[in-house]
Amino acid sequence: MAKKKTPEINSSSTADIAFLLLCYFLMTTTMGEQSGLQRRLPPIPDKDVKVEDQKVNRRNIVIVRINSADKLFAGNEAMDINFLKEKMKVFLSNPNNDPSLPEKEEKEIEGKTYLVSKGVISLQNDRGTSYEAYIAVQNELVKAVNELRDEFSVAQFGRKFSLLTEDQQNIVKKAVPQNISEAEPKDTGKKK
Repeated sequence: MAKKKTPEINSSSTADIAFLLLCYFLMTTTMGEQSGLQRRLPPIPDKDVKVEDQKVNRRNIVIVRINSADKLFAGNEAMDINFLKEKMKVFLSNPNNDPSLPEKEEKEIEGKTYLVSKGVISLQNDRGTSYEAYIAVQNELVKAVNELRDEFSVAQFGRKFSLLTEDQQNIVKKAVPQNISEAEPKDTGKKK
């Protein structure tokens, strides 16, 4: 009995079809825009410039720490993240001129004098801190500054910060600076 031949499928055009599909999907797919934390790094100092130690008054700094167990500390007290934003708003604005909170200095901005806080938030975390806890704390700190900027904007210009002109936003940024300092992560969870 004669062997039956299996018919072959002509596959010469499948490579062309695959290439056309690949081109189609590359042209029609939108790539998600990556977003991250907006931070402006200080400028690199000139090599010839002598670096001086800057003296910062202790009352002008609050240290926010996150340990390897994702426990949050603001100053010397343990804190729930839900209260961090309000505590930082009070710290930065010092509404009652408390001598234990940051000093305010008069600054002339665009021909007008404003009281500007000298407050600095120093964020410190452990190398074992989870990314989720770190981002959650960063978000609360930025929310505090943004709410203070909105309050200042409404008081000075009658509108929220996002609705101001670029010049007005620059005035608000100078009057309510975002002074968040990040320290090098530490290994506090290791025992010696």
